[in-house]
Amino acid sequence: MRILYRGPLASCNYDCPYCPFAKRRDPPDLLRADRAALERFVDWVAAHPGEPTEVLFTPWGEGLTRSWYRAALVRLSHLPHVGRAAIQTNLAGRLGWVTDADPDTLALWCTFHPGQVEPARFLRQSATLHRHGIRHSVGVVGLPGHLADAVALRSALPGDVYLWVNAADGHTYSAAEEAAWPAIDPLFGNSVRPHRSLGRACRTGDRCGRTL
Repeated sequence: MRILYRGPLASCNYDCPYCPFAKRRDPPDLLRADRAALERFVDWVAAHPGEPTEVLFTPWGEGLTRSWYRAALVRLSHLPHVGRAAIQTNLAGRLGWVTDADPDTLALWCTFHPGQVEPARFLRQSATLHRHGIRHSVGVVGLPGHLADAVALRSALPGDVYLWVNAADGHTYSAAEEAAWPAIDPLFGNSVRPHRSLGRACRTGDRCGRTL
């Protein structure tokens, strides 16, 4: 199974102008519900050792500022039937916890947000992951004002750390703007132009999710 997990969490420590969840705070009851749901999910994965599983956490907010996401990733990384335990993150939090995880299983999908963190600090965080053998990618939202930072990041990052670029929602790219990004991310065209549907019915049926 390949599972994309998203719980109730919707708070973030960053204030990105292009994000609807910027600087949002979750009330204590929602945080408790998010923690309980995540722990229940990890228990469920652990209780099914015969099912090879990969998990990607894609919270609306920033998960790694919460201890239960760090604990979940560490626990999942040591389960023999879990081939990958990954999370999307702005990489703002401390990274000492990664030494408790299995580096062959843990992975981070890291996004750099210009104006929210100094490039040098972000690069130090990436270097920490690299030093501990933690597989990770780095990305940036492809707004014109982010291009110089993205070029600098690509130059500073090790060659084995992929730098991807997400086309900015609502932004119309001129031919010149679009042409600037593939030098950083050769797959940028897949992001800037939505994929056309084949017009086929969903093969998974009406229900594509499950409540655990």
